[in-house]
Amino acid sequence: MSILLTIDVGNTNITLNLMEGLEVHGTFRLTTQTPRTSDEYGIAMADMLERNGVHTDEIEGVVISSVVPKIMYSLTSAVRKYIGREPMIVGPGIRTGISLHNDNPRETGADRIVDVAAAFHLYHRSCIVVDFGTATTFDYVSKKGVFQYTVIAPGLGISATALTSRTAKLPEIEIKKPASVLGKNTVSGMQAGVVYGYIGLVEYIIRQMKKELHDSDAVVIATGGLGRVISSETKYIDHYDPDIAGKGMAIIFEKNKEK
Repeated sequence: MSILLTIDVGNTNITLNLMEGLEVHGTFRLTTQTPRTSDEYGIAMADMLERNGVHTDEIEGVVISSVVPKIMYSLTSAVRKYIGREPMIVGPGIRTGISLHNDNPRETGADRIVDVAAAFHLYHRSCIVVDFGTATTFDYVSKKGVFQYTVIAPGLGISATALTSRTAKLPEIEIKKPASVLGKNTVSGMQAGVVYGYIGLVEYIIRQMKKELHDSDAVVIATGGLGRVISSETKYIDHYDPDIAGKGMAIIFEKNKEK
C-alpha cells in the first residue's frame, strides 16, 4: 500500500489526510493558532499514522499547502524527522495542471491553487470552487484550465463573531439554520440573520460571477467545514466535497513526482 500524507495549513485549522490515490484513508486536525515545536507536530503525525495502522515506510511522499508561513519551519522539520521524507511545498515552480492568469500569481494562496487544480482535474470543465474557511473564497477556473478570477468575502464564522463581539448584549450563537427566517427570540433571530444572510451572499455572488463570465454551466463545488451548512440549503451549489484540498495535493504530487 502506497500512502500520501497531505497537510493543508489554513488560518484556523491544519488538516492532515492520508491519501490512497484520491481516496481519504484517514484524517487528523490540529488548531493552527496554537504554537508548536517540530517534535509536537511530529508526535501528532506519528499518532495519526499509528491510529490508522500505517507505518512510515508506507508513506510515499508528503505534500504541504500552507497560507501560514510562520509555522512552516517547525512543520517541515517535523516531516523530515518523524516521516523521513522531504516535503513537497505547493508554490512557485510546482506543476498544477492549471494556468494562473491573474494580476499577481505569486500572491495566490496555495489553498486556492490545490482546490482549483482538483476541481478542474475531477470535472474537466469550468468550475467555481467556494471554500468556506476563515474567509470564503469563490475561485473560477475555465474549461481550458485557466484560473483568473476570484471573489473573497468574510467567512461565516467571522461574520457571526463580529456580530457578538461588537454588541454588548448579543450572545454567542451556534451557526445553524433556524426553521424560519422569522426569529422569535434573540438567538434564533441572530441565527436567521447570519445563516440566511450568508446564503443570500453566496447565491448572489455565484449568480453574478456566472453572468459576468457568460458561463451559466460552470460547476459549483463547495468545500470547508462550514460549507456543509450552506451547501445543503441552496440550489446554486452542485457538490460538497470536504476533501478537495487533499485530492488537489494528491493530483499535484503525481504531476511532480519525477521532479
